[in-house]
Amino acid sequence: MRTICLYFQIHQPFRLRRYRFFDIGKEHYYYDDYSNESILRKIADRSYLKTNKVLLDIIQKNKEKFKIAFSISGSALDQFELYAPEVIKSFKDLAETGQVEFLCETDSHSLASLSNPDEFQRQVISHRKKIEKYFGQIPTIFCNSELIYSDQIGEQIANMGFEGMITEGAKHILGWKSSNYLYCSAVNPRLKLLLRNFKLSDDLSFRFSNKTWNQYPLTTEKFAKWLNNIDKREENVNIFIDYETFGGRQSAESGIFEFLKHMPQSIFKLTDYTFSFPSDIIRNQQPVASISVPSPISWADEERDLTAWLGNDLQKEAFAKLYELCDMVEKSVDPKIKIDWKYLQASDHFYYMSTKFFTDRPSYSYVNPYESPYDAFINYMNVLSDFTIRVKKDIKENITEQNVDDLIRLLAEKDKEIAKYQTELSKTAQEKEKPSPTKAKKKTDFQQKNVEKKPEKKKETNLI
Repeated sequence: MRTICLYFQIHQPFRLRRYRFFDIGKEHYYYDDYSNESILRKIADRSYLKTNKVLLDIIQKNKEKFKIAFSISGSALDQFELYAPEVIKSFKDLAETGQVEFLCETDSHSLASLSNPDEFQRQVISHRKKIEKYFGQIPTIFCNSELIYSDQIGEQIANMGFEGMITEGAKHILGWKSSNYLYCSAVNPRLKLLLRNFKLSDDLSFRFSNKTWNQYPLTTEKFAKWLNNIDKREENVNIFIDYETFGGRQSAESGIFEFLKHMPQSIFKLTDYTFSFPSDIIRNQQPVASISVPSPISWADEERDLTAWLGNDLQKEAFAKLYELCDMVEKSVDPKIKIDWKYLQASDHFYYMSTKFFTDRPSYSYVNPYESPYDAFINYMNVLSDFTIRVKKDIKENITEQNVDDLIRLLAEKDKEIAKYQTELSKTAQEKEKPSPTKAKKKTDFQQKNVEKKPEKKKETNLI
C-alpha cells in the first residue's frame, strides 16, 4: 500500500540588533528583542496557531488515519517560551493525540555538521533532550538543518543511534531513480533515507498562489490526481515543507488553509494512499538501493547545494571565524557565552550574507533584516569580534583560576604526604630506641655464661 509522509520544518533564529564597531568590547547583548518578539508573534498568529488548529481538527475527524511529523529547532522553542508559550501548548495538544512524530535536528539550526563533528553531536544530543522534555518523545529520525546531508554526516548520525534521516531528493544524486522509495546510506546501510519529493513539495510551498503558474489554482482534487499518476510501484511520497507555508509564505487569502483542511479527505476518497510517520516507513519498508552523497546536498535553490550559506567569500570567512572558537567555547563555564554561542551558529546569519541570485526559491526578503549581504556580514563580524574577546578573556581567567586551584590542591596533597612520612619516621625512631627482645635475651644468656665460667678466687696461703 502506498503512503504519504507529511513533514513540516519549524525554525526561528534570534535576529541580531544593529551592532556597530564602537560597541565592540563595551556592549555584550547582541539581540534585537523587538524584532524577534514582533516577528514571532506575527508568525504565531498568522501561521502556527491557525495551522495547528486545522491539523488538530483533521486528526480528531480521521482518528488514526492521519499522521504528520514535525522538526522544531531549539531556538524556535526558546522563542516560543519567551514570546508565545501558547504555541508550545498547541503543539503539546497535537502530540497528545498520538498522531504526531517529532524529529531531531541541531539545537540552533546550525551548520555545525559541516565544520565540527563534536559540536554537531553536542547540539544533536541537546535537541533530542529538549524534544523529550517538551513532547515526551525520544526521536529516532534525524533531520539536519536545511536537509543537509552527505555520506560523512550520515555515518555520524548512524553512530549516534538514529534509524533514519530525511534529506532532499536531488536530481544530480538520484539520476534516473525516483525519490518515492526508501533508500539507505552507501557508507552505513543501517541508516535509512527518506528523500523529499521536491516537485509536489514546492507546488505547495512556492507555486500555490502564483497566478501565472499553469496549474493555478491548485485544488485538492487536482493534487489527488497527481498522486494517482505516480507509478503504482513507487511506495511513498515524501512531502516536506516549511510550516510557514501556511499563513506565511502563502497567505490565508490564497486559500491555503482550506486546501489543507480538505486535502486528507480528498486523498482518502480519491486515492489508495495512507499517511505514515517517517519511522513507520523506515520500519515497514525495505530500501530499494543505497545512495552515495560524497558532497553535501540541501533543499535550497535549484542546485540543491550549500551555496545559499557558503557560496561567497563573506559567508566562508564568517563561518571559518565562528568555528575557530569552538574548542575555546567548550572550555568556557560562562552560561551567557554558551547561549550566545548557540544562537550565533544559526544558519540564517550566513543566509543573510548570500549574494546569490535565486532562480527557484525567493530570497525571503520579508524576514531578512538587512539591506544588503555586506550589511549582514559587517554586523555579524562586529558581534563575532566582541564575542571572541569575551571568550578569550573568560578562558584566560579560567586558566589562571584553575592554575591557582591546582597549586592549592597540590600543596594540600604534599602536606598530607609530608605528615604521613613524619609519622612513619617517628615510629621508626621509637622502634630503634627500644632493644629488640631477641637481642636482649642473647645478651642475658651471654652474661650468664660468663658468670658461670668465671674462676673462683683462690684463698691466699700464709706460708710463714
